[in-house]
Amino acid sequence: MRDILLIDNGSKRADSTLSLRRIASSLAERLGETVHPVSLLHSDRIPPSELHGQPADTFESFLRRRLDEDARRFLILPLFFGPSRAISDYVPERVATLQDDFGPFEVRIARALCPLPEGEPDLVEILLERIRESAAEQGVAPRRILLVDHGSPIPAVTEVRRWLARQLARRLADDSGPRVELGEAVMERRPGAEYDFNGELLEDRLRALATQDVSTPVILSMLFLSPGRHAGPSGDIAEICHSVERDHPGFRVHPSALVGGHPRLLDILTARLAETDAASTARTDHEA
Repeated sequence: MRDILLIDNGSKRADSTLSLRRIASSLAERLGETVHPVSLLHSDRIPPSELHGQPADTFESFLRRRLDEDARRFLILPLFFGPSRAISDYVPERVATLQDDFGPFEVRIARALCPLPEGEPDLVEILLERIRESAAEQGVAPRRILLVDHGSPIPAVTEVRRWLARQLARRLADDSGPRVELGEAVMERRPGAEYDFNGELLEDRLRALATQDVSTPVILSMLFLSPGRHAGPSGDIAEICHSVERDHPGFRVHPSALVGGHPRLLDILTARLAETDAASTARTDHEA
């Protein structure tokens, strides 16, 4: 028997954990196996009363509990778009510490949602559908689109956004109708020229677009998985958009729905699990 862990970074906001639980539950129903929603950090600070009375699980405490119960096989499905250090560094460090305490146990880690260089076409389709949904709901033409992510000090994570933007631009160019302008932005980034690979800050980009043309709305393609401090209804992204709209009367920004609520995300996660199982089987056959 194995434990499948669906892992996100974690948040102090209940909506994020509830979203993780919904995705894990839907994935478990598809797989016919239990999928444990586990955050790396932070979520254990959410009052259980905000989580229907069930405290959130965080990575190290969950593994300690399961190891105490004699579980020894774990498969981690990262709910991360790219190669975050949370998965490449933090998880192995915690596992090494736990192996010192409990002895050997197996941990396999699936690839991220959009592994490069091949990328993930289904993620492109999710973003494209979210853009079209937002345009239809607002009754606007998708003329100006901005793909925004959180921002990362790791160039390989930013390259995931760039890959997705290139694919989206190709798909949008194939659509009939007026020309679409697609740009990129980052919600936040570290100061200094060494982090210029992140690209332009969202607030700066929106202000430039408002100055250029106040009457054509912008659809914000949200490269975020779950609501929380950044992408929630009253989060950082919403505050940035409202600030720019307030300073430029008549300018409108329409954020898309998030990736985590799209059913096609389950296809991606199922594929990552199948890849990991196939690699494990191949390795076992080779060793035999």
